Amino acid sequence: MEVIDIIQTTILYLLITIAGIFVIVNPLTTAFAFMSLTTRMKEERKKEIALRATKISTGLFFIFALLGGVIFQLFGITLAAFRIAGGIILFGVAMGMIRSKGDDERKQTKPEGEIADDISVIPLAIPFISGPGSIATVMILTSEAPTIYHTGLVFVAVLVTTVTCYYSMIYSKVIVNYLGDSGKQIITKVFGLILAVISVQFVINGTASILVDFGIFEIPGFDPSPGFEAE
Repeated sequence: MEVIDIIQTTILYLLITIAGIFVIVNPLTTAFAFMSLTTRMKEERKKEIALRATKISTGLFFIFALLGGVIFQLFGITLAAFRIAGGIILFGVAMGMIRSKGDDERKQTKPEGEIADDISVIPLAIPFISGPGSIATVMILTSEAPTIYHTGLVFVAVLVTTVTCYYSMIYSKVIVNYLGDSGKQIITKVFGLILAVISVQFVINGTASILVDFGIFEIPGFDPSPGFEAE
């Protein structure tokens, strides 16, 4: 029975982590952006761009996930403060997704310099896949993971999300034709609602941690990990 409980807890934690990263990255938005940016490109070139964007974004997620603790110590940032700030940022993104009327919130600005012709870096890898909100989410999740094992699950969630983004770009034509603008808006708003709930939970966890740290309140059984509540 103990093994079953461990498996159930692992699956639950993984699903919560995937949900937290997936909804903020929103592979559908990446698919629509990829479709519009690569309309005149050959299929081979499209696959190269999609693969490169996936590798770059995955690498960025891993770097910030590994260095999250170092960044906290370097700048004297507490995890509770980062949770609250991250939650506020994510809530703003969520409201933008819910209020969206069809125009993409992340404008496709033309980059300058050597990477100007390489859309795999900007705007696909940054900010469509690995934007500030998604990077903050990954940093929060890895920083508050109770064990190295749980940290590993966060990395698995990142891979699941970025691989999904890769295939959403590869099959973007099919997705766009099937969903259309109306379908995209409906799913984006649903993702926005889920993200709003997750962001509020981040703020609640951060506030609770501060109250406990300062001895203002004692919360029996409080576990600030995402998706877990006091018993």
